[in-house]
Amino acid sequence: MIQLVNGPVFIRDGRPLTEAEAAALTPAEREAAKKGTIAWSILSAHNLSGSDEHLSIRFDAMASHDITYVGIIQTARASGLETFPLPYVLTNCHNSLCAVGGTINEDDHLFGLSAAKKYGGIYVPAHQAVIHSYMREEMSGCGRMILGSDSHTRYGALGTLAVGEGGPELVKQLLSRTYDIDYPAVVAVRLTGRPRPGVGPQDVAIALIGAVYSSGFVKNAVLEFIGDGIASLSADYRCGIDVMTTETACLSSIWETDETIRAYFETHKRPEAYKKLAPAPLACYDRMVEIDLSSVEPMIALPFHPSCAYPIRELCENPGDVLREAEKRAVSQLGLPEGRFTLTDKITPRGVLADQGVIAGCAGGTFENVCAAADLLRASALGNGPFALSVYPASQPVMTELAANGVMAELLRAGATVRTAFCGPCFGAGDVPANNCLSVRHTTRNFPNREGSKPGQGQIASVALMDARSIAATAANGGIITAATDLDPAFTAYAYRYDDSAYRARVYNGWGKAEPDTPLRYGPNIKDWPAFETPENALLLEIVSVIDDPVTTTDELIPSGETSSYRSNPMKLAEFTLSRKDPAYVGRAKAASASHLDDRQRALLASLPGGKGPYSFGSAIFAHNPGDGSAREQAASCQKVLGGYANVADEYATKRYRSNLINWGMLPLLRRSDFTLAVGDFLWLPDLRGALACGDGAFDAWRLSGETAEPIRLSLGRLTPDEREILSAGCLMNYWKNKK
Repeated sequence: MIQLVNGPVFIRDGRPLTEAEAAALTPAEREAAKKGTIAWSILSAHNLSGSDEHLSIRFDAMASHDITYVGIIQTARASGLETFPLPYVLTNCHNSLCAVGGTINEDDHLFGLSAAKKYGGIYVPAHQAVIHSYMREEMSGCGRMILGSDSHTRYGALGTLAVGEGGPELVKQLLSRTYDIDYPAVVAVRLTGRPRPGVGPQDVAIALIGAVYSSGFVKNAVLEFIGDGIASLSADYRCGIDVMTTETACLSSIWETDETIRAYFETHKRPEAYKKLAPAPLACYDRMVEIDLSSVEPMIALPFHPSCAYPIRELCENPGDVLREAEKRAVSQLGLPEGRFTLTDKITPRGVLADQGVIAGCAGGTFENVCAAADLLRASALGNGPFALSVYPASQPVMTELAANGVMAELLRAGATVRTAFCGPCFGAGDVPANNCLSVRHTTRNFPNREGSKPGQGQIASVALMDARSIAATAANGGIITAATDLDPAFTAYAYRYDDSAYRARVYNGWGKAEPDTPLRYGPNIKDWPAFETPENALLLEIVSVIDDPVTTTDELIPSGETSSYRSNPMKLAEFTLSRKDPAYVGRAKAASASHLDDRQRALLASLPGGKGPYSFGSAIFAHNPGDGSAREQAASCQKVLGGYANVADEYATKRYRSNLINWGMLPLLRRSDFTLAVGDFLWLPDLRGALACGDGAFDAWRLSGETAEPIRLSLGRLTPDEREILSAGCLMNYWKNKK
């Protein structure tokens, strides 16, 4: 089904060269082939650095939703923002239904509208569209680059190289600075064959994630989709695969474009956005993933990660072994005692029973997914048992057409509920199932608590990811997990007519029409960032949390769901930091103090280089591989607000989390010698500026534990000149103040 090929891989006119053919290439051909990828053509066109290795990117447009845009604008405003220098779309699709916090959510929305007017932005009101649907429909274009403050910023199927990053990277663009990154690896994803009826985009995506995630095969790379299999896929189908590439831990994605994509832009009234994108006749890729679409089966990603991938067939044939293995992973991941979490109780004589189905968001709520679900449910009824199905079309134009062509009526007759565009089921703020229930969802993630449960309070539910087609088949079978292919499906070829009347009626488009005299509208929960100190050259760090999991997600660093309403209040949000992974962290971080050193440790410190002061004090956490998942900057900023100065890790799960740490003045330390850390230990860094200058090179530090001072080696990885200055200044806002 999927084959991984280490590189370099040379592809000529769509065919991978054999080793002998590749060896026969001249040095000039090899060098030219490196610049033969679609990724190269787009990145180089947006690069202002003059270097092919170290890129400084200026994007064509940006997007944020209502969990992130307030903090971004507040940061940019504190750093000298006068007007938006590029189209910036503010959508309201995350806090549109979450009722936590009284007036907080709508206060944020009105702040966003006032900012769009003041600075010249585009404002999409609540219930109109999920962020990525609007950007696909209205802002994508072949050869363009878009930056978003959401990790699923992916529009590669439409010829747009899009990147999801933390808020400070968007702030840099608002201040007319650049996105600085080393030229990434480019991995070919070569598609051949044609999917079987009933196999949907989520099935292909789950199979891909399962094949590459654990090995890091595509980590921080650009995935370039090529191959004759693309022609068999509709634009919606391609977008459904594309948006899920975030879960492979790649940086971005880009696809070949063809007449199908031309037709997409014509349908969406933007024919000028299309151009043909294809690799050069000879292109070189760092690695390759080969996917035979005809061999992909309906898939399920069991709790609690999209990479826990199984064919539904395998689950149904051997449910006991498969679910016991999933239970073991989940218990370990959640840190629960044996028996506290179960999946095997879902096994019935008829099969594995799910309690809920959800089709939603940028991955599930597309026109074709919803239509396919309706085809499978036609003439069926959900019944009055516990299984419920909810469907969230991804935008008002999609919903308008579903109402016009009768599909919405089919869903309603079957007993499904149809909701407005909302991202809540993707991050734990909508359709929360009951305790110990299993929800099958065509959404983007199934991390712990993404369904909204609270294990710390004894409430545990779980999500398995499936394609809309198999979710509908499951609904038609009374909640028994069923592959769509088992029903011998016949799908209607629905035409899509793009009616943007709702956008024309409600969206505020102020791009290029800033009104500087417009006052920003604040609610009582919208607070400025606190002041952050500029650190001394020496640092003393108290370890206040140690996480031993192989990977730590951003959801575990700062929970999603009910916390989202407090994202505009740095101090209040910080109270939730690590609340589901290490509930004592906040108290320890607040209490951290140099006074915790005993007399012997003070004497030890005074005997070390620079130990007689002056020095700055802060807290730090250790995690082996933190930062998988969301782009949310709060995973770093909340630690900073609580006095954090560093993370110590063996590696960082994503580039975006490491960038968030740097932009908030948090040292992204890497362990370079064999030592352990425990809560209550201290790290002594005697020469911060010297360490910053070392970059990737290791530098000397000390671990103070009990009455011993152990020399250790740390590094900061490669840093750009600006990143060194940001860390030296204490955070991005201090950096901008120093520039004035």
